[in-house]
Amino acid sequence: MKNEPGADTPPSYRQGEQPLHEYLRHHAHERPDKPAFIWYGRGIGYGELDRASDAFASLLHSLGVVAGDRVALYMGNCPQYVIAHFGIQKIGAIVSPCGPLFKAHELRYQLGDLGARVIVAARHLAPIVEEVRADTAIEHVFVTGHADMLPADPSIAIPEELRIDREADAAPAPGTRDLLATLETFRGIAPPSYSPDLEEVALMTYTSGTTGMPKGAMLSLRNALFKTAVTADCNGVRDDDVLLGIAPLYHIAGMLLCLDVNVYTGATAVLMHRFDPLATLQAIDRHRVTWWYSIAPMNVAVMQHPEASRYDMSSLRMNPATSFGITLTEPLARQWAEFTGGCPTYEAAYGLSETHTCDTYMPVDAVRWGTQGRPMPGVEIRIIDPDTGLDRPQGELGEIIVRSPGSFKGYWNKPEATAKTLRDGWVHTGDMGRLDEAGYLSFVGRFKEMIKVSGYSVFPEEVETILIRHPAISQAAVLGIPDPARGEVVRAYVVKKPGAEASAEEIIAWARENMASYKAPREVRFRDSLPATGAGKVLRRLLRDEEG
Repeated sequence: MKNEPGADTPPSYRQGEQPLHEYLRHHAHERPDKPAFIWYGRGIGYGELDRASDAFASLLHSLGVVAGDRVALYMGNCPQYVIAHFGIQKIGAIVSPCGPLFKAHELRYQLGDLGARVIVAARHLAPIVEEVRADTAIEHVFVTGHADMLPADPSIAIPEELRIDREADAAPAPGTRDLLATLETFRGIAPPSYSPDLEEVALMTYTSGTTGMPKGAMLSLRNALFKTAVTADCNGVRDDDVLLGIAPLYHIAGMLLCLDVNVYTGATAVLMHRFDPLATLQAIDRHRVTWWYSIAPMNVAVMQHPEASRYDMSSLRMNPATSFGITLTEPLARQWAEFTGGCPTYEAAYGLSETHTCDTYMPVDAVRWGTQGRPMPGVEIRIIDPDTGLDRPQGELGEIIVRSPGSFKGYWNKPEATAKTLRDGWVHTGDMGRLDEAGYLSFVGRFKEMIKVSGYSVFPEEVETILIRHPAISQAAVLGIPDPARGEVVRAYVVKKPGAEASAEEIIAWARENMASYKAPREVRFRDSLPATGAGKVLRRLLRDEEG
């Protein structure tokens, strides 16, 4: 199977060079009743989505929000997130997602850094907003329940937290306003006319903060349009596709692949609050899902569900995936193809927040396992010596640097960090990798997380990828710890598979047989879980903090 046409050429924008919210307006005019999103069985047409986001834009305008102002979103996946996202951008304001797993100190930091005056929060998170509000510039708090737009009779299983949310008291707390009720008062009121420059910042997504405090990466309307177009083309997304939107919308990958690509192409996305294997099986079967961006552990969980054989997966035709926790290997891809009746799965991309992600794509007819694919059309990737800035020879390790129309404008209020990362249009990623003779990129790890063992460089991702091949291990993360003789040694943190038995000594012995001795862990600690982002990426910084 080949990718759709356009994989090797820069994008020819399907509805012209205009912001994605104008693509939403176009589809609302051409096909108002076609579902843009399906929320547990409730279809939300393009017309309804356009009108609701117009109402939110008008609401913001009434509060004095103007172009360039930041508006914070503090909630998980739900239709209200999409409404707010496009409403904010329709008046030139900036979408600023806050992770719904944030605790008070994390939210306080980001809101303070943003200087946002308006926040839309999930109702159950309102107490955290109230706790930090006095330390921020927040003036207006709108709350909404994740279950507020659920249909009376959901078509697929809803998670327990949505059941609880639906039964909870919906009255807004003092000092807050109900989002959907307030939108009703602005229904039919057109937002002010606004003609943005595509270079204007429209999104500020905070980096995961692997080193130092998180930084707001400023991304423009053009960044989003470009990356959305090339990603849709290279992954063969059509207007008749039904996408499965499980990845977190507040995360750059979920935003691009589950929200932007859907609205750009005029397709339909089955939106889910979070991953659940049974609900995923039901969604694919009942809504005839054709295209799914997944995380590799999701694929495994779906195949292992005891009721998996009851559901028809044959509608799936494309499944780009990301290796988090479990490596997407060729045997796993063959197993998935057999399970679905032929759907290919392949490594989705390499990318980062600063480039609006998806800097590479995997040609479906030329998959190279162990790589992250080739540069997207219009994306340049080089491998350089980080000390000299000179290009490294083909196949040799160095720092990955990226340049494209997707490259960010810099970090919010951090000129020194911007100057260090963004040089002559090139994003210096701090990631280690290599390019092979066919131009495929292999990501190896981050410079600042590299472990130095007796002078040898050990990359955590490489060790973790090998460790999770152990039959008793479901997840693994490694850190470098000081050692008087070797400088550093590797310590592994592992989560065992249910019912599996393996001692630390057995895992260490196995590791020494399956990797170079200097890479093998000298110590293994067992845990029930590992700290991770909503997208499933293990956060070694938090792991180090937790372990002291």
